[in-house]
Amino acid sequence: MHHTRQAEPTAGVTARGLLRLLPTPTGTPFTFGYVLVLLATSLFAAYAPPATVDALLRGSSTDMAHLARTPLLSLVTSALWVAGGVLSTSAIGFLFVLTALERRIGPLRTGAVFLAGHVLTTLATELPVGISVAAGHLPATSLHRFDYGISFGLMASVGALAGLLAPAVRWSLLTVVAFTLGQALLAFVDPLTAWGHPLALCFGVASWPLVRRWRAARIRAAGAGSAGTEVSGAEAAGTAPPGTPSTPVASAGTPGPPAASAGSPGPAGPIAESEQPLGNTSALHGIESA
Repeated sequence: MHHTRQAEPTAGVTARGLLRLLPTPTGTPFTFGYVLVLLATSLFAAYAPPATVDALLRGSSTDMAHLARTPLLSLVTSALWVAGGVLSTSAIGFLFVLTALERRIGPLRTGAVFLAGHVLTTLATELPVGISVAAGHLPATSLHRFDYGISFGLMASVGALAGLLAPAVRWSLLTVVAFTLGQALLAFVDPLTAWGHPLALCFGVASWPLVRRWRAARIRAAGAGSAGTEVSGAEAAGTAPPGTPSTPVASAGTPGPPAASAGSPGPAGPIAESEQPLGNTSALHGIESA
């Protein structure tokens, strides 16, 4: 029986820790909503007529020709598709990386990191192509590339997340990712994409000072919110503020409160219990362990 009682809370904590790796509508709304969009477009790409899918993908491509005509539309729509489908490495990495990043810096800032990586890396790889074509160093066909997906934003998010992890985990993650990207560079199958991924990773690493400030601000805000919750809970329980008499003063002719008998709790008993700062400690521990 003793071992069973010890195992139950441990199993509960482990289950909660595993669930925190996945996006939820309330905990990580940006990642959760984005995953639903990617799931919908992937299912459409798998089951819609091939000609329709091909036309949509070509219209969403961020090649130089589309960027010159409809830059905003191309940048947005190209990030709505996953190259390789929902079981690809990019899709699985997106699920876990953005969930972890959003739990640390919040939904809006996570979206900003992802979008900045996607836009900046796309422009950094495509604008030189346009300049080279204009200068006559590349043929005009280079303006029409088939380029879409979430990989640039994902790599920037990986780089940003690494700055919020413990040093051993941080450098292990960056080493594995850099080795994988190096292999793609050596293969030289798609040069622009192969160079774009390490560039996006560098954009994410460059954001470390910013994301660390965001992380610290989020921790402070959560701590202040927990402190406010404790004060509200104490007021609801009838706990008097410091310096306020805990028992009413008996008027003339009115019997006062009965004296506490030996061994019975005095008026300070419930107040002392309600003043224990359990909420603040647990909230901060949950955030630090994210």
